[in-house]
Amino acid sequence: MKTTLETVRDKALVLWGKEDILNESITVSAGPLTVEEAIGTPEENDFPIQQGKEKLMEAVFRGERGQAFTDNYGNYTGTLSDVAALTLDNNFNRAVFVATLNAVSRSLGLAKGTVHCKDCGPKECSEKIFDHIKENYGKCRITIIGFQPALAEALNKETEVRLIDLDPDNIGETKRGVLVEGGEATAEAIDWCDLLLVTGTTLANSTIDLFLTKKPVLFYGTTISGGAALMEWDRFCPQSS
Repeated sequence: MKTTLETVRDKALVLWGKEDILNESITVSAGPLTVEEAIGTPEENDFPIQQGKEKLMEAVFRGERGQAFTDNYGNYTGTLSDVAALTLDNNFNRAVFVATLNAVSRSLGLAKGTVHCKDCGPKECSEKIFDHIKENYGKCRITIIGFQPALAEALNKETEVRLIDLDPDNIGETKRGVLVEGGEATAEAIDWCDLLLVTGTTLANSTIDLFLTKKPVLFYGTTISGGAALMEWDRFCPQSS
């Protein structure tokens, strides 16, 4: 059975073929950004990227940028055909593909918000998230997948939330007023909630299939921008550019 990421790649291949860009001699590059380049200097200091747990990879295609969070980062140069041929069996290759997908989707006018917000962006985003959810999903209990500090704090003030994260330094700790639970609590937390608020990084680390259940899913972040456009998934990322 194909994974969700493999399905996304299949759709991307069809699109790139129709656009006649798959075999063009276009170079796609991705490289790790510093913390300041990625998110600027927000008021908060507990984002995973600030702790050195992950970095943003950035692909550039025809002058357009696309990004993806990953914990396995480095540099890559190749054509779209090369990227499409990568095995999606490690976080580096997945991040290269996802960042590339985001840049190409932006270039083709299919995706917006492929570049992470900076400075006050995360806080401004968190101030809009509850109203967006209330308007589109109604009053609901929310399970958050992935620790995004500002979103967790904002939603915890408005409704019942649970938070699942895989970082062992976070598990069992109360962060921004929310107890962080580990992966073993995922199934229970999914059953408990009315809505899953899932980090787009799950597309790049190959855990996304765990969260595509019968429960409504709202993705957040830039990493899933191209994938969300191809798959018609709901996504919230108002401050990205």
